[in-house]
This record gives sequence, C-alpha cells and structure tokens, in this order.
Amino acid sequence: MAEHHGNGNGSLKTYDDHVPEIKFTKLFINGEFVDSVKGRTFETIDPRNGEVTARVAEGDEEDVDLAVKAARQAFDHGPWPRMPGYQRGRIMLKFADLIDENMDELAALDTIDAGKLFSVGKAQDIPTATKLLRYYAGAADKIHGEVLKMSSELHGYMLREPVGVVGHIIPWNFPTGMFFMKVAPALAAGCTMVMKPAEQTPLSALFSAHLAKKAGVPNGVINVVTGFGPTAGAAISSHMDIDMVSFTGSTEVGRMVMQAAATSNLKQVLLELGGKSPLIVFDDADIDTATDLALACIVYNKGEVCVAGSRVYVQEAIYEVFEKKLVAKAKAWSVGDPFDPNVRQGPQVDKKQFEKILSYIEHGKREGAMLLTGGAPLGTKGYYIQPTIFTNVKEDNVIVKDEIFGPVMSLMKFKTVEEVIKRANDTRYGLAAGILTKNIDLANTVSRSIRAGIIWINCYFAFDNDCPYGGYKMSGFGRDFGLDALHKYLHVKSVVTPVYNSPWL
Repeated sequence: MAEHHGNGNGSLKTYDDHVPEIKFTKLFINGEFVDSVKGRTFETIDPRNGEVTARVAEGDEEDVDLAVKAARQAFDHGPWPRMPGYQRGRIMLKFADLIDENMDELAALDTIDAGKLFSVGKAQDIPTATKLLRYYAGAADKIHGEVLKMSSELHGYMLREPVGVVGHIIPWNFPTGMFFMKVAPALAAGCTMVMKPAEQTPLSALFSAHLAKKAGVPNGVINVVTGFGPTAGAAISSHMDIDMVSFTGSTEVGRMVMQAAATSNLKQVLLELGGKSPLIVFDDADIDTATDLALACIVYNKGEVCVAGSRVYVQEAIYEVFEKKLVAKAKAWSVGDPFDPNVRQGPQVDKKQFEKILSYIEHGKREGAMLLTGGAPLGTKGYYIQPTIFTNVKEDNVIVKDEIFGPVMSLMKFKTVEEVIKRANDTRYGLAAGILTKNIDLANTVSRSIRAGIIWINCYFAFDNDCPYGGYKMSGFGRDFGLDALHKYLHVKSVVTPVYNSPWL
C-alpha cells in the first residue's frame, strides 16, 4: 500500500494555510471581467476534499460570440498585429515578470483546482510558463520571409503573417502550463485569441488574463471564456470568425473539434490528443535508475499526463528483479495533500476522473490481470488513488489499450527487439515513447522504428522550448513548442512581380 499522510481517522491531513483568496471568477472579454450574458455560474471543486472552491461565470455561445468580436476588432483594427515584433516582445517579457512575481498564487490556484503538487507548481509549472513567454518574446521580432529564386522571369518573395483570431481549448492537467503553451506563440505571431480553459481548472487562466492586461497586452487580444465543452468549446470550434483552433485534450473531443472546424469555415486545426506511451527497458539498463524512471512515468502529476509511460516493457532477463524493486518503490510512494511538501502525489482532478480510474482498475481485475500493488482509493475525503501496477496483462486488455489518465501501469516482459517494437506500435496512439539502454545502436534502431512524435532515450518527460512536441496517428497533428509552434500561427503569403523586359509585361 502506498504511504499516505493521514490524520489517524482515515482521512488525509489537509493544509489550508496556502489556499489563496479567489479574486477573479468572471469572464475576461475585451480587457474587462464581466458576467456571462445569461448570468449563469458553475462550481469549481477542490479535489483535496470535494468541497466547493468558488462559483465561476458560465459562458456559452453568446459569450464566445462577444469574445470573438473583441478579438476580431483587436486583430483587424488594433495595435497588436501592427506593432513591431520587438515591442510585442517587450510586453511579453513584462508579462513573464508578472507571472514570476505572482508564482505562489498561481501555483496555489492550480493546486486547489487540479490537485497539483504546490512544490512542483513553483519549481516546474510556473517557471516553465515564464520560460515559454520569454522564448517566444525573443522570437517575436525574428519572423522573417524569404526571397524566392523563381524559375521564370519573375521576382518573388514570401511573407509570414499572423493567422488572425485563434481559439484555444485546453485541458485540466497542466492549467497554467497549457495556457502559456498556446498563448505565448500566438502572441508572438501577432494573433488575437479566445481561450477556453477546462471547466475543472478555470482559476489560473483568469488570473493570468488579469496579469496580461497589467503587462500592457491591449484589450481584446486575450479573452477568456470559462464554461463547458459542449457549449463554449463547441462555439469556439464552429465559429465562423475564428481563423484557427488549437486544442489539447482527448481524441474523442478532438474529433468533434475537427468536424466542427470543417463544417464551419474550414479553419486551421492543431490537435494534441491522447496517448498510451510505451517505456521499453532493455536488459543492459541500470535497474535502480530504470525503476525510478518507470514509476515516475506513471505517478508524475498522478498519471494525468498525455505522455504518461503507462505500458512498461521489460526484457525478460531482468524482469523479476525489476518488478520486485518497482513494486517496493510504488508502495513507499507518498500520497496526500498537495500542499504538504513531503507528499509526492496529490488527488485526481475531480470525482468523475477519480471514478473513471477506479473503474479501469476493476476492469483490469475482471480481465485477469494480476494486481501487484495499489488499486484502491486513499482516505475518506478527496480523490486520492494509490499508485497501481498490473502484470500478466495482454495487448488486447482494455487497461493496455485505453488511455486511463491516472496512476495505473501495465507491466509486461518481452524477449526480442523485433517483438517489443511490434508490441510498442500496437496502439492507435503515437504521442511518445521511452527507451532505456546503454547500447546506442539499439537505441537508434528502436527510436527509428517507434511511430510516435517524441522519443526519449534514457530519460522521460524531457520537454524543452526548442523541441517540437506532438503526435502521430490518433494522438493528433501539429506541434507545440519550438519555432514549429510559432509557424503554426503564421500564414505564408507569396508576392510575385515580373522583372524588367519579362514576357509578363
């Protein structure tokens, strides 16, 4: 059983001294916080205890329309797309400074909204957001076209211009990180936008919008509409005056976003969807390092990570030792209140996700998989689940095929390189993969053979601002991070003129 920090009566100890005052709960449209048109609100729930944190404005189609009008006005007639890139960059740098200054509050908002570890929020999530802003701020004045060498009597050049109004729809697992993963390159490109955060985690997005205005981002450039996917999200996907939609979330919803975009104005779509990523451990890997990494692959952010290494393949020569060490480490993993600095895993984001994960665990048991450790909730309040490891699973088991999005691992053994490549690719997803080996030839061979958007060799979760990130197959298309992401928010325009004495004159 995983270590947990309780209070002696079955409940987990809670730490409320870090809970911030909730300052912003209304929609942010055209630089102002406003009620929804219909005046509706919805509850946000603290996953540590299942209690209501705040009531937030519930936007729908009418509110999205107002936000799009503000973004369209800001793009067509406002200063943001017309500013020199250097000036946009300076405002983005000020925005990043304000994020740094308010790091504790943003991290705490993500903790009470998403159950994220407060310490990790301060050490990783919020600093990652400011690094993204500064990275793209530095790129804002380096958006260049090209002079074209034409094959006939013509002079041509290519321009890169902002796409226009962008709709961003983000998930709940990394609220601040996802906000800036979308907003930062779009701002640098000169776009304006309408952001819909997940209904489970709206608070940090609204706070960040407040900081954007304080930094000098003009009214209408960033608009935040809180609400639900079938209403606000659907309105963004189908809106005729949105030029592009960028969505991160499940494959099922990604399909709906793409269909709505196709049946409206054929807007450009960027989709970063689900994953069921393999971690492959060869028999020359250091077992202590490999078991640490394998556990991190599934318990980091309570398994609520689209690239989670939920399918772990271990070569048979080291399997028994690997399994024993992995299970021991999982049983010692500390689960509890995410404000507790000694805790390493907080609660799942909400009751729905909590119950979904538990149902998958029961499904694994019914399919005949062997439960090595975990498999149960912790405490009497909140949405805590023990790190869970199954073995004796088959490739066609539901827990091996489906993205569970929780701390549930399928541990399997393999014999040959050819076998594990085939099994690793036997999935409808293709987001990420990990390879642990000391043999560089083996690492190169396997990395070239795995159909996934990012391959990590002797590491995992190794994201970087310069490294494009996205998927193959049903994990979506398009890339976040790097200049690839910036270029997604830019249209290419070609300009052609005849040269003197050409036949075109």
